[in-house]
Amino acid sequence: MNGRLEIMTDPARDLIALPRTPLADAVVHLIRAAESTSVFNHSIRTYLFARLAAARRALAAGRDYDDDLLFAAATMHDLGVAPDGPHIQRFEVEGADRAAAFLRERGIGETEADQVWQAIALHTSPGIAERRGVLCVLVREGVAVDFGGPLGAEPLADLTEEQAEIVHTAYPRLDMVRSLTDAIVAQAAKNPKNAPRYAIPGEFLREREIFGRTRLEHSCRTSRWGD
Repeated sequence: MNGRLEIMTDPARDLIALPRTPLADAVVHLIRAAESTSVFNHSIRTYLFARLAAARRALAAGRDYDDDLLFAAATMHDLGVAPDGPHIQRFEVEGADRAAAFLRERGIGETEADQVWQAIALHTSPGIAERRGVLCVLVREGVAVDFGGPLGAEPLADLTEEQAEIVHTAYPRLDMVRSLTDAIVAQAAKNPKNAPRYAIPGEFLREREIFGRTRLEHSCRTSRWGD
């Protein structure tokens, strides 16, 4: 961290604090090695924004949701675009499969692993994710906040400029929308099964081929974060 972050107040430190558990450490090790820095930062910000969304809804870790599972689902939600993946199905499902297997290998129960699977597999499915439990809702909202508006997200209006600056200073955006879209399109292009029509990866691939950029990229230029 830079000098500015080193003199942060306790509330600011709390805002960007990550879980200090063996599972969280293992997840960070996995995604740091597998993802680009831009996508890694997006993954961490998704968790931080999801946690703020939980607080806004008066949901408490340990009572309403498991923070380790929220961290796992939020930070591994784009694992399906990692360059080292098999790339044989749409990225949301591929990432969900990989995350669930990772959790099972570390002794996480089938029920909990399936909750994470659903949250990742459904994070691009508005109207469905919101009906599949707290974990799905929070991951979806965390993703939406990090896109700055085009995906919706009520908590965006409650996020202060100070909070946003703290999060973005710790985990810079690094042209996230273009970087992530590049990764999704590259994964989609490798196999027809990865790019079903009217699903996010399929439409991103087709829009890039026809227009040179996706509608999401165009919309995000006027989003709160400007990328």
